[in-house]
Amino acid sequence: MPPETDTNDSATGRRRRLVAYTRWIEELCREDPGARTALRSGLRRGLDDVPRMHRFVSPWLPQDRRAPDSEERAYYAVAAMIAAQSRSPLTAPESGQQDQAPSAGDAAPTMGYGTSLGLAFALAVTESPGREREMRESTAESRLNLLTRQSINGLHRHLPAAVGYLRDVDVPVDWPQLLADLIAWPTHSGRISRRWLQDYYRQRTQTLREQADQADQDKVENPAPVT
Repeated sequence: MPPETDTNDSATGRRRRLVAYTRWIEELCREDPGARTALRSGLRRGLDDVPRMHRFVSPWLPQDRRAPDSEERAYYAVAAMIAAQSRSPLTAPESGQQDQAPSAGDAAPTMGYGTSLGLAFALAVTESPGREREMRESTAESRLNLLTRQSINGLHRHLPAAVGYLRDVDVPVDWPQLLADLIAWPTHSGRISRRWLQDYYRQRTQTLREQADQADQDKVENPAPVT
């Protein structure tokens, strides 16, 4: 069940609430097919077109009614994307950063959870080859760059397909982090976009370096026969 009204407005309190919310939605979708169908009905829809979602999402919304529509929309959008997944398990692996509080100098609720969407795209390129479906590097780059150029309305329009693609290649999505980023996007889209792209290229560079090192090691351990 959703928690009692949370009056803790600290960064840590907000972070814990987002983690608790996404975990509850995942559990609800696993245990209640009817609820999952109702939540999935809100995919790509606005706040006035999701009557079946209100009973599940509204208890989690900020209770002071001062939250902008964009924040409420983020809660609904993430719940719908979680419900729309076709593959199990729903829950992404726990990140070692998820229980760390944001730094004191970070006013936007966008840091300190775990895996960004940029890192998820990088992992999709690394881990999907050889599977039934795979993500090519050019596809990952184009999809990620498209997302980073969007207004909040454009992001909501394109994000379900991008997340669905990640889940189709079995890459987990850090839902609390994505929810935090969606909430902060109207004010901090530049910072979030930069972080997504930096995480993507940082991970791709590290992976390519590791692959090159492994290839060199293989040559040392298994030298070509002398003819």
